[in-house]
Amino acid sequence: MSYQVLARKFRPKFFSEVIGQEAVITTLRHALAQKRLAQAYLFCGCRGTGKTTLARLFAKALNCTQLKDGEPCNHCSSCIDIAAGHSLDVLEIDGASHRGIEDIRQINESVHFSPTSGRYKIYLIDEVHMLTKEAFNALLKTLEEPPEHVKFFFATTEPHKVPATILSRCQRFNLMRLSEEQIIKSLQTIADQLSIEMQEPQALELVARLAEGSLRDAQSLFDQLIVFANGKITASMARQALGLPEWELLQRLDQAKGKYEEAFAITEQLFNSGKSLSYFLEELARHFRQHLLAKRGIGSSLGAEHYREEQLLDIMELLQEATVAIKTTPSERVYVEMVLLKILRSHERFALVELVQRLEQLEQRLQHSSPPPKPPTKPATAQQQIMNLAETVKKPPEASPRPKPAETKPQTETKPSSSPPIKLEAHTKGRLDTLMRFAAKELNGTLKLD
Repeated sequence: MSYQVLARKFRPKFFSEVIGQEAVITTLRHALAQKRLAQAYLFCGCRGTGKTTLARLFAKALNCTQLKDGEPCNHCSSCIDIAAGHSLDVLEIDGASHRGIEDIRQINESVHFSPTSGRYKIYLIDEVHMLTKEAFNALLKTLEEPPEHVKFFFATTEPHKVPATILSRCQRFNLMRLSEEQIIKSLQTIADQLSIEMQEPQALELVARLAEGSLRDAQSLFDQLIVFANGKITASMARQALGLPEWELLQRLDQAKGKYEEAFAITEQLFNSGKSLSYFLEELARHFRQHLLAKRGIGSSLGAEHYREEQLLDIMELLQEATVAIKTTPSERVYVEMVLLKILRSHERFALVELVQRLEQLEQRLQHSSPPPKPPTKPATAQQQIMNLAETVKKPPEASPRPKPAETKPQTETKPSSSPPIKLEAHTKGRLDTLMRFAAKELNGTLKLD
């Protein structure tokens, strides 16, 4: 027999085998039990969540001759033909390649023919959002009032592109992304059935994280990992097979506080190993996200103690911008070095909120402080007073001296240290607050007060 990939070999044959879509499965089972069947169903969700699988299972259940507890038997001729894709009553149509009005006209003409062996004739249109506007309009009348033996199943990853006139004629099911725990459990079941030894459970965690909620993606990655390992599977093998950076590099970055040379060493090791630098930035963003979750008490992450929460937010914002900008940079290596240097430099920077607080503390310190008192002047002696009087007598009187402008004498009185602080007006305080924030931003987090 020819080899089958894991995504096809372990495709669910019963509703009970579908993972993570309990609400949809319950609704479909109740519809079968109560015989409340709509003329059209729309299955929407991200890739690999089971849209086509649920549509095929529902089609098998509708035409199964030995239906039991809402589950298809998978033994009758109808179930076997639908599973193999040979059924004349279940027509699967690719909406991307059959998107024109002529294709929909053929459907409208063929709906009047009775099914060959089953009770229903089912049209399953995958990626239905790819149909043209004219094709959707041609389908409207048939979709609203089809013959009793006709059902329409639609599947799409972009339901927002489906016209509202089509959505209003369908029962819509939104399929959820699978959690990492659900994916790990499913992969472990596959490994047990194939007698594959998982020496380190972290390998499955890496696969589940890369799948991003798609079970099909996880099964494809796990299939690749099985071929690479050819025996016992470890986390190091998973990182090597899937092109992930070694855990050692991430640990070195976490512990490289003040060691700027590590940025160049890590980038050189990645560059020489042939790893994708843009993918490294994505993995780095996931790494710091795990640190942030650990700071908030969600899970644990080794190395999170080296960072502050505000620092992690700034790093994640930097990495989000970097994952987009690296696609247009002339030198990915230099760009990654710059990103790593900024991450290391973040250890020496204060958060903007902390800078504002420090400036406010400095403002309060200046308001409560008083100028140093002047040293007291000694009284003039009697001899000095006589000499000053003699100098005055010797000077001839000036005729009509010109009046001098009044001069304001500097205030010599000093306020005691216990005097109340200076009260600032509202507009002055607002301008001062704006100035402090502007200074904190311009200083780029490098202000340090003793």
